[in-house]
Amino acid sequence: MTASTAPARVHRVLQWATGNIGTRALRAVIDHPGMELAGVWVHATEKAGRDAGELCGRGTTGIVATRDIEELVALGADCVLYMPRACDFDQVCRLLASGMNVVTTRGEFHRPASLDPAVRARVEEACERGETSIHSTGSSPGFITEAVPLVLASIQRKLDGLTIDEFADLSRRDSPGLLFDVMGFGKATAAFDERRLAHGRHSFGPSLELLAESLGMPLDSVQASGEVATTRRAVRIAAGSLKAGTVAAQRTTVSGMRGGRALLRFRATWYCTTDLDVSWELGETGWRLSVEGDAPLNVEMRLAVPLERVAATSPGYTANRAVNAVPFVCAAARAFARPSTYHRSFQCSGETRPGEEEA
Repeated sequence: MTASTAPARVHRVLQWATGNIGTRALRAVIDHPGMELAGVWVHATEKAGRDAGELCGRGTTGIVATRDIEELVALGADCVLYMPRACDFDQVCRLLASGMNVVTTRGEFHRPASLDPAVRARVEEACERGETSIHSTGSSPGFITEAVPLVLASIQRKLDGLTIDEFADLSRRDSPGLLFDVMGFGKATAAFDERRLAHGRHSFGPSLELLAESLGMPLDSVQASGEVATTRRAVRIAAGSLKAGTVAAQRTTVSGMRGGRALLRFRATWYCTTDLDVSWELGETGWRLSVEGDAPLNVEMRLAVPLERVAATSPGYTANRAVNAVPFVCAAARAFARPSTYHRSFQCSGETRPGEEEA
């Protein structure tokens, strides 16, 4: 049989957790012609013992969900799609050491150098023992903070700044618990929730640092700031009502600082109405990337689904990116699987630095 007619390798995959993103990843694995579902780990006891297809809206698979990690380790799968709500480093190291590669949407692994040194050493030792790799990815952060910016920066010779704007119009999102209770929409203005800022630094800081290092322009620090805007009139949205003068929009900015200025920025603007007390520029739900340099660019990427379907559709963007990474991570060298090698020399504020290769 020639190489051109040889069947492609089928990867045996474990799905770890079946939440919002995990359920979509599970469905994608079941549907994927190059993947075979080996097993499913679930957090909720009521999901244990149920067929994987039942958990994600597919037909019977014969694969029964479990909460027993050793039962899953014994299956000897090629890769684990690790997508729990909270990261358990003991679990991750057990999976890696057993000989299974890991693709995860957990942000802790976006940039190895951002991990606690002791934790990083444990992960690398587990990879060494199992001859495995771990790779962290997603849509935001991930696709929009790493993959797309690298492509746009590749035509620059002088990069002065890059801003990633994420816009979310929440007016048709029927999630009152999230909008009013968690995010604080519809309430009187107050100091921006420090927990939201900490989340921004933790989620997007390592990704921006990884991008800067890939460009050969490492950051001095990462800063986060937040602000809110109020509605000028009472407004009715899918989730309920907002009184005039209450919070109707929020903006979080994570800035990668270099030489006393913001070189890279991720700015998330979530809003329930456009009738605000400030003149923020509000884009349609999606992303806009602005590149300042000798080849300036302004690129918009919209989520091409109706607003009322965004909440149900957007987790698939992250799930798809993780599932697509499985074959590449299985073929990677052990330890942390990194983004594509990137060689450039950039000039920033009069300084020229050589590009650094991702090891």
